[in-house]
Formats: sequence, C-alpha cells, structure tokens
Amino acid sequence: MNSTITVRIAQEIVSHEAIVREAYLDSVGVWTWSVGITNSSGHTVFPRYKDNPQTVRRCLEVFDWVLRTNYLPAVTDVFEGHVLTEEQLGAALSFHYNTGGIRRATWAKRWKAGDIAGARATFMNWSKPPSIIPRRRKERDLFFDGVWSSDGTATVFPVRKPSYQPDWGGAQRIDIGPVLEDLLGLSAPPPVAEV
Repeated sequence: MNSTITVRIAQEIVSHEAIVREAYLDSVGVWTWSVGITNSSGHTVFPRYKDNPQTVRRCLEVFDWVLRTNYLPAVTDVFEGHVLTEEQLGAALSFHYNTGGIRRATWAKRWKAGDIAGARATFMNWSKPPSIIPRRRKERDLFFDGVWSSDGTATVFPVRKPSYQPDWGGAQRIDIGPVLEDLLGLSAPPPVAEV
C-alpha cells in the first residue's frame, strides 16, 4: 500500500481546515492550534501557544508529525493488502483526520469488499454537522473520482482577544507548497521538539 504523505495530500487536508498560528478556543471550548491540533494529539498546545504565535513552517511541521503519528497508521492498517492511489490515500487520511472514524467507516469496509457503489453512497453517512457536507463531498470525490479540490493555498486566521476565537475577518490566503516541499522532501521526518 502507498503510505507516503505527499505535498498534494497535505495541501488537500490543510485546505479543508485552516492554520491558526497561536492557540485559540474552538467552538466547544477546546484549546486548539495550527491545523486543528489539540493537546490530545500528543503535542502540547495549551499553554505553549497561548499568546505565542508560531511560524507557518512550525505549524505545518507539527501537523505533519501529527498526521504521521496519529492518523496514517490507522489508515494503513484499515487498507492493509489494498493498493491506494495518492488520491485515495489523501481522501482517507483527510476523512480520518476530521472524524477519527476510519476503523468504523462502513464505506471503507465496502470498498475493500469490492462494493464501490455502496462505498460511495455510505461515505456520505459521515455528514454531521451539516456544515461538514462540502468537505465530505470533496473527500468522496477525491477517493472515488480522483478530483483534487485544493489549489495549494491555505487560509491563515489570526486570534481575536480576549475571546481567543479565530478572527474570521482577518483571513489571509498563502501558498503553503514551498514549505511543505521543504518539510516533506527531507529523508527523515522533521524534528519536533518536546512532543
């Protein structure tokens, strides 16, 4: 099975999320940072990044580590014995990064059994809350049709204080390709201090 996180795969996942360079409180009050990373990832977010913005490179470095450490192993286990294209690996990894449910996903079981139509239909069972439907459609279309949705850029949000919520009006679009190419082009995973 192909288990290489490519620049395109990382760009795709980041395009569904965003980058916030310092710790913020998400919609349910959990301290979050970078590309949706929380303390439960194994990398300390709070208090480390509260009022302590990091570079986009550092955000993506830790994001890559979290993908490889916490999400890629489950995806490779679930699809063991099956060859995945870059598009399929990217879609499955994006799905798992968002839901944490690749091991329970009926669509994955059906796809492995050769029921492609059933797999495609049940992919959309993971559509709550309704605001996630556009992402789920993009992941489905990437897995089954090979259609990438990312243009290689990411949205970076500042943090509004004292609420510590993302400042939705302060969004900036940046090209993350060069940083990812540098990070993923290394022969060994980039060092992540004090995870």
